[in-house]
Amino acid sequence: MSLTGLLLGLLNIAIVIVILVLIGAIIMWVMNTLGWPIPANVQKLFLAVVALIALAMLVALLLGAMPPWRIVGATVMQT
Repeated sequence: MSLTGLLLGLLNIAIVIVILVLIGAIIMWVMNTLGWPIPANVQKLFLAVVALIALAMLVALLLGAMPPWRIVGATVMQT
């Protein structure tokens, strides 16, 4: 694995995490605006799921497997 591939993989992981947290923040904002606050344990559960997704992507990156979610970089198919 090259340094460029590693950096692109880490950038992919960071972008996916930011997008997921942003989606969660928007959902929280909308629900609070409607008067239906989201309980703290549900918020923690969402962040735990986001952390597990990040861990899965990091393990896939380090083991050289195809990451399940790719945002940046070209998809290379090996035959």
